[in-house]
Order: sequence, then structure tokens, then C-alpha cells
Amino acid sequence: MYYPEDIVEEVRVRNDIVDIVSGYVKLQKKGSSYFGLCPFHNEKSPSFSVSPGKQMYYCFGCGAGGNVITFLMEYENYTFPEALKVLADRAGVELPKEDLSREEKAQADLRAALLEINRLAANYFYYQLKQPQGRAGYEYLTGRKLTDETIRHFGLGFAARTGNGLYRYLRSKGYGDDILKETGLVTIEERGSRDKFWNRVMFPIMDANSRVIGFGGRVMGDGTPKYLNSPETRLFDKSRNLYGLNFARTSREKYLLLCEGYMDVIAMHQAGFTNAVASLGTALTVQHASLLKRYVDQVILTYDSDGAGVSAALRAIPILKEAGISCKVLNMQPYKDPDEFIKNLSADAFRKRIEEARNSFLFEIDVMKRGYDLEDPEQKTRFYNGVARKLLEFPEALERDNYIQAVSREQMINYQDLKQLVNRLAGRVGPVAAGPGQQASSYRERKKEKEDGARQSQRLLLTWLIEDPSLFDKIEGIITPEDFREELYHQVALMVFEGHRGGSLNPAQILNHFIDDQDQYKEVAALFNASLKTALNSDEQKKAFAETVIKVRKNSLDEASRAASDIGELQRIIRAQSALKTLHISFD
Repeated sequence: MYYPEDIVEEVRVRNDIVDIVSGYVKLQKKGSSYFGLCPFHNEKSPSFSVSPGKQMYYCFGCGAGGNVITFLMEYENYTFPEALKVLADRAGVELPKEDLSREEKAQADLRAALLEINRLAANYFYYQLKQPQGRAGYEYLTGRKLTDETIRHFGLGFAARTGNGLYRYLRSKGYGDDILKETGLVTIEERGSRDKFWNRVMFPIMDANSRVIGFGGRVMGDGTPKYLNSPETRLFDKSRNLYGLNFARTSREKYLLLCEGYMDVIAMHQAGFTNAVASLGTALTVQHASLLKRYVDQVILTYDSDGAGVSAALRAIPILKEAGISCKVLNMQPYKDPDEFIKNLSADAFRKRIEEARNSFLFEIDVMKRGYDLEDPEQKTRFYNGVARKLLEFPEALERDNYIQAVSREQMINYQDLKQLVNRLAGRVGPVAAGPGQQASSYRERKKEKEDGARQSQRLLLTWLIEDPSLFDKIEGIITPEDFREELYHQVALMVFEGHRGGSLNPAQILNHFIDDQDQYKEVAALFNASLKTALNSDEQKKAFAETVIKVRKNSLDEASRAASDIGELQRIIRAQSALKTLHISFD
């Protein structure tokens, strides 16, 4: 739903960022700001700052930054409307109501009712576990070395042998057959109604906001199937949800551990690896990868070490790469799964294996190698060709060459021979020729360096102006928002200059405009929180500021000259470029 800018700003202003953040992070006042350990990455020395004046937070370690709304979005992984509603409720601000059609309201009411039924079912199963009829389930879980605290944390339960206990319980709560059919928890037929789950340890499946949306059940004894999940419902789509994500999303680690089953996730969380998740009885999907990408840029696959686990890893790797996720593979030999490994070798040994996790591409090469007899010259040649074809998956020459070096080193293949083989398979004869190609590459590199330098100058000047508004007087008549040619910086400059002219330069309010794009808001937050000595109390600092102003203006004029449409405009630009040579910025 769209909310007017004035409503968003009212909610933000009425929620003090120090009050909100201190509910999650222990803060200590230092000077005009507060500092604490960053909640978004692991650190031992506080680098996470909260500024009451700017109403913003920023971590000088990992770069996370924003205002009170983005803090809730990032920490709780709320959507913008969800975060805004939480803050509005806290501040007593009434948000505009969304006008729903009769059909939309009916669907919203049905969804709310299904969530409540699932919550009741989870409570029912949890209660049953501690009763005499749940003894087999409780003994199974404690036999797997789970503590009562872990059982409570994950809400584990038991579905008794009776065929319709849950059905009767939900009927007693006033729910009729029509809505119970929608839950996937019961089967309702003319000859009678029965529970879908019975004689099973129960695992509530929760969405990212810890609402129960489905269940998984492990049978006690030799029944089949061993694991049974809720069917697809209005709430539950197994290809779009990950078990344990509601807990893992608040982990400080920059990666998630992706494993196969419920017990792996639970055992790993109990051992301290609270960033573990699992897909729900299905192979990893594109939707799973998109969900993972919302939280991390790296995933470590901790699938079983058997053949099925290796196959699952090989299927998952390209899906994760396509989603823009860096992927590694953990070696659990000589044990089958994380649970076995941790019980036998300790959590510390498992953490060491995480640190040694295998690059996913090199893992794929390792697996490929198993299919060839390298003592046979013909098979050895086929293996080398297979490796070369796989190296062509990297479109960027530099990255591909890095992997050629790594593969040649690990597989004992001559580097030049492998590189030539890759080039031939790509349709080239031999290595790329020197001369014009190298000259073109050198030109592109110089151009990129120039573009990066211009961007850096714009960024630096914006930060100076934000930190010390008195500097606007020094650049009056020299620099305008139009001189910030980088699109993002141009947008920020327009608001910064406007705020300065109006006497209300408000960084936290400016950031509201970039909430929809995570990369942009992080970069803008960095502009407002860069650590600079802005007092310009030395000749060196004054000289650096003046040089930055000239660089920004020169870059702006250079771009304008390339886009000039007539001779008169070009002449005006040339005169302005010439004037830069004698430009002096006074600090008196």
C-alpha cells in the first residue's frame, strides 16, 4: 500500500531512533552519539553508531545504515509497510486504511483465520508431547540429544495415535468443516473426518515473521512416508519457504548454512549455528534462492555427504549462482550430516569445517573428476575438455583466468595448456593476441579509473556539505546540484541543497526516499555518516576541499561539453572550463 510522504515522516519523527535501537542493541553514549556492537555482523569492538541529531544509525564496520524505519526493516526483515505499521502503532499514529473490496476482505479474513487455526494446532501438538500419549515422541527427541529449551524454542510437538484428536479439538474451538478443509491438517469425508498427522513428531513450519503456516511430521517406527509435510495451502508453499528462517534471519553471520532437514537445522541451532535453514522436503528452487538473497550474499551448503547429498548440492549450485549468491560446500566426512558430525567431533570442529568450506566451482570439478579414470589417456583427455568447457561458464575474462589458475594448480594441469584449450573451445585460436586488444583494455581501465575518481569526488563533496552546512557559503555560485552527474548523488544533492536553502537539512527524512532500493539507501546512509574531519581547520584540509570542488565542477563541464548540441553552448562551456584554472575558494 502507498503511504503519503507526510504520513511516513510523521511516523519517523515520532519514533526516536535511540529508543528503538536500544531495544535491540546495548548502547553507550560517547560524545553526541551512541555506540554498540553492530546487530548486522559479528564484531568485538563497537563500531555501530546511533546519532540522535541525525536520527540515523551507521556501522563503520559493515556499512549498514539508515533511519528508524530501515532499522526495523533490516533487523526484523519487515517489508516497508510492516515496519511502518509497527512504528505507527508504537507512536499512536493512525495510518490510512486500505479500501478493500468485499472479496479482498473475505480473503484477508480467511487468511487470518487459517493462521489462528495453525497457531492452535501448534499449541495442541506441543501439549501432547508432554502427555503420556506423547512419550514416544519426547523420547525420540531427547534421544537425539535435544534439550527441553530447544524443544520449546522450535515448538516441537507430537501427533498421537488417535485418528481425529486434533479435528475434535479444532471443532471445539468453533471452527467448521468448511474452513478446516482449507488447513491441510485434516481430511474430511462423508464416512468421517480424520487428522492428516498421527503418530508423528511434529515440526511447526513458520514464515519469516514466526507465524505458523504449516507442519512437518516424522513418523515413529517404520511407517511411511518417514517425513510428511502439510500440503500446499493458502498459507503454505514449500517452494517459497525455508525451515528455521524466522530465527536465522536475525543471525549476525553474513552467510546462511543451507541443509537438508528439520533435525539438521535444530541440532545446528542448539550447537550455536543459528544461521542454519533447510528447504522443506523438496529440492532447492529458484524461489528459495530469491528468498535467501533477501538476507545474505553467501550460502554454505551443508547437505548430507552421501550420493544424494552431493547430487542435491550440484543441483543447488547453479540456482544459487543465478540468484547472485556466492556458494561454498562444506565437507562433513567421515560423517553423513551436521547432526552426526557435531555429536562426534564437536561444534568447534564443525566451525573449522565452515571456515574450510570448498568453493562451489572447485567442488563441481572434484565431483566431475570422480567420473573419469585418469590412468586412461583417453578419459584423461575427456576430463580436461570437460574442465575447459566448464570454465567457459565465466563470461568475464579476469574471473575465468583466476579459475583457470586455481584449477591448473589443484588438478596438476599445465596453466598455459589449459588456458589455450579454454580459448580454443570458445572459438578462438590460441591466447588473445597482444597489441590493439591490450591497448583497448588499457583504455577501458583508464576510463573506469577516471569515472571512479569523478564518482568519489561527488561522494566526498556531498558528505562535506552534509556534515558542515557552513560550506554551502564557500561554493555559492560555483557548484549546483546539476554538477553531481552520478544519478544517485544528483538525487541526493537536489534534496540536500533544497534542505539547506529551507534551513532544515534532515538526513533521516532524505533517506525515506530510498527505502525501496536497499543498495541505494545503504549508499546514501554512508554519505550521511562518513567519518571525515570536516572542520577544515588546517591548510591541507582546506586545499583538499577546494580541489574536490574543482574536480566535481570540471567533471560536470567535461560531460556537458560531450553532450553540447550547438556551437554557442560549447563556447560557454569552454569559457567555464578556462575559468576553473583561476578559481579561488575563500575560507575567510
